[in-house]
Amino acid sequence: MFKKSLLLFLIISLIATPAYAAAPTVESLELSINLVWVMLGAVLVFFMHAGFAMVESGFTRAKNSLNILMKNFMTISFAAILFFIVGYGIMFGTSAGSIIGTDGFMLSGVEDIGFFVFQAMFVATCATIISGAVAERIKLGSYVLIVVAMTAVIYPVVGHWIWQGDGWLTALGFSDFAGSTVVHLTGAVGALMVVLILGPRLGKYSGKKVNVIQGHNIPMGALGVFILWLGWFGFNGGSTLAADPSLVPMVIGTTLLSTSAALISSSLYTKLRFKKVDASLSMNGVLGGLVGITAGCAEISLGGSIIVGLLSGVILVEGIRLLDTKLKVDDPVGAIAVHGICGIWGTLAIGLFSTSTGLFYGNGISQLGIQAIGVIAVIAWVGVTVGGFTYVLNKISPIRVSEEEEIAGLDFTEHGSNAYSFKDNLLEGEETAAPKSLGLAERLNNNIPIGTTKQSS
Repeated sequence: MFKKSLLLFLIISLIATPAYAAAPTVESLELSINLVWVMLGAVLVFFMHAGFAMVESGFTRAKNSLNILMKNFMTISFAAILFFIVGYGIMFGTSAGSIIGTDGFMLSGVEDIGFFVFQAMFVATCATIISGAVAERIKLGSYVLIVVAMTAVIYPVVGHWIWQGDGWLTALGFSDFAGSTVVHLTGAVGALMVVLILGPRLGKYSGKKVNVIQGHNIPMGALGVFILWLGWFGFNGGSTLAADPSLVPMVIGTTLLSTSAALISSSLYTKLRFKKVDASLSMNGVLGGLVGITAGCAEISLGGSIIVGLLSGVILVEGIRLLDTKLKVDDPVGAIAVHGICGIWGTLAIGLFSTSTGLFYGNGISQLGIQAIGVIAVIAWVGVTVGGFTYVLNKISPIRVSEEEEIAGLDFTEHGSNAYSFKDNLLEGEETAAPKSLGLAERLNNNIPIGTTKQSS
């Protein structure tokens, strides 16, 4: 039996024809490398959502952490599905009047699935900006409906105007390489409109006095900022859509320098302004620097990016102060200032610092004017659509939770559980005659100073 098997093996070996894969060509290798780079960018942008979740949770109260986490999970999930069904077609389909796409729905006829995946991460990023601004007082169902409107129609229309290739702002010469306007300003204006209808959190304002509502875990928020900083290298770098050896290092370099400069300027400015280096404002300064360079990261020099970042840090601090203390816009994480005000600055900065079209390089003010037109158009479109949709939604059913639910915290009222579980005593059933100390969770949730006690009943 063994001899027969060996003979059969030898015969098969002699008559078998070896099969070789086609030799890779230069073009196929280039396509593969570019695909890997764009997919790496998509993964990094996806990872940014972990950063958003940590920033929003850390900068708000413990009793709302679980709700914030669920909003972030739902945002990216709904955004991906809706962008597949309708959003991609509106954004990148054949243009109708340079306003809106008319085909490509459910990716019909679309061959570049990698580009869809990368862009789906961007639409989710835009929508999640709203999450932080409306934290601690919006109903989960209302938030999801707003995300549906943003990701299915409102954001894709803006993207069509600027990134599809035949949009009317593209025809004017508007420039936004990675989304200071398309992603960040769009999300911030949407957040502002919802916040105006929603109103401030309970206890935030007492007449003319602005009360500080402390976040419960600043280290968590700081880690989230670092994750966002890392992810942004994929956000801006992946927007090259190719592993270009000359462009990619430049984009990542301007992103790094602008952000570093923004952290330095926001820290120094808060020291001069408030006599202390404010940690939360400085961390938001990092994000302001990221947003500020996003539009021009491919056409602003390394030196120019430092100037853009330095100004972004100062603009961010004053933007938050303007919204919080002057306009009484309650944004728990500073998202509107970071993505909106710094988004406007980053978009206009192209008209000043672009090495090919900027005013400071001898090219006049025409590009600056075009950038301003784009900013105004996007603010008008998003303001009217999100504002109108949210207003109608609020009339049908209030989008805000009740006062009792807000005081109790959205973790329990929306989800029936809490993100944290603390015990006042190490031993269950321990009773003392002395006044009982308030638990850590209760102090965190209600901003009660450590050491405060409550009387036994």
